[in-house]
Amino acid sequence: MPELPEVETIRRGLSEYIVHQKIRQITVECDKSFQGDRQIPEGATITGLRRFGKVLIIDLDDGHSLMVHLRMTGQLIYDSAKTTLASAGPDHARPTQARYAAGHPSDNFLATLPNQQTRVIISLAQGTLYFNDQRKFGFIKVLPTAEVATDPFIQKLAPEPWTMDPIAFHQALHRHPKSPIKAIILDQTIICGLGNIYADEALFAAKIHPERKCATITERESTALLENAKQVMETSIASGGSTMRTYLKANGERGDYLDQFAQVFGKQNQLCPRCKQAKIIKIKVAGRGTHLCPHCQKRSPQDA
Repeated sequence: MPELPEVETIRRGLSEYIVHQKIRQITVECDKSFQGDRQIPEGATITGLRRFGKVLIIDLDDGHSLMVHLRMTGQLIYDSAKTTLASAGPDHARPTQARYAAGHPSDNFLATLPNQQTRVIISLAQGTLYFNDQRKFGFIKVLPTAEVATDPFIQKLAPEPWTMDPIAFHQALHRHPKSPIKAIILDQTIICGLGNIYADEALFAAKIHPERKCATITERESTALLENAKQVMETSIASGGSTMRTYLKANGERGDYLDQFAQVFGKQNQLCPRCKQAKIIKIKVAGRGTHLCPHCQKRSPQDA
């Protein structure tokens, strides 16, 4: 599943291609993948893209919006036919294809579309937006723009790290005293946007062991965790997302967060970049692969 920085990267990149374009037609290849009347958005113009946590919102000028959730295997792939002038001069202009691709990694990023994994086709004035989803867990939903914020899916989301109050965050953690801290910060109803990668990175930066029980987390530690969550996610957004071979920037380049900035995620058996005294290990917490430094991130005696 894409994490918040990846969805923000998608929002920014896709905005360059589809804002101000009119939707000509929506073709639904899988009923499960599209919720609502597909004819409602047809003829409307895209006015902007927003994001609630990991959910993308495409706003239209007719008072409706398209809610997009990629879930585990969803992809958004945009093809736009553009005319490029050849070096020989304008008489030799030829059409070229511009493609923006984001989502679950597969050959679809470069393949001819539509194909057997294409669930929804949105034909635009100057291109086509494909929603592909191998496992059919993702969806596109049409709803009135005024109802986006009150949609049950959106209503369940907690504030993002940038708008989360530190005291409220600390109190939320302590409502789950016996749960490991990592499991709780992955819960989108506790804090919105943190996924496996950024949970590991934020916990490392705050020097908190992922298996610490929430009851042992002090107010100072929870504040540090919140601040570090903001920092690692901001760094990732600036670098174009973590990608893990999954996301392409709008210019076709891959994000480089994991290569250049990640401290622990995917770094097992490498020397800790902070203490230089222990190697990063990988364990399971709440069923998720979890990376940490056993020297920097100590468990509490109360966790035994």
